[in-house]
Amino acid sequence: MAQDLTPAETDKMNRDRTTVERDFWQKLKATARKVPFIDDLVSVYFCAVDPKTPLQSKAILLAALAYFIVPLDAIADFFIPLGFADDAAVLYAAIRAVAPHIKPEHRVQAKDALDRVLQSSA
Repeated sequence: MAQDLTPAETDKMNRDRTTVERDFWQKLKATARKVPFIDDLVSVYFCAVDPKTPLQSKAILLAALAYFIVPLDAIADFFIPLGFADDAAVLYAAIRAVAPHIKPEHRVQAKDALDRVLQSSA
């Protein structure tokens, strides 16, 4: 994967980063017990914010995370269980594209963070 992004891709990544930084944990707390792919989702978050993750991989992951956060997606999330099917498809496409960059430490960070989120929302 090349490191360079076009100016338009950089702008999109920055918008996605802003959305993720602002809304990820709030959306996660609201949906954590309903989303079957929550472990992967949080692992992707930690990979996306890791300074060692290549720029193009970050762009892909931030786009997938922003898609999960934004309420206007292909299938409304309140249609459980179908509501998260499109989010899962986008997330798994992103994971396949950048799989070598999702490290065991991202999964450990995700487990720890998810344990805290689930305890605080209990």
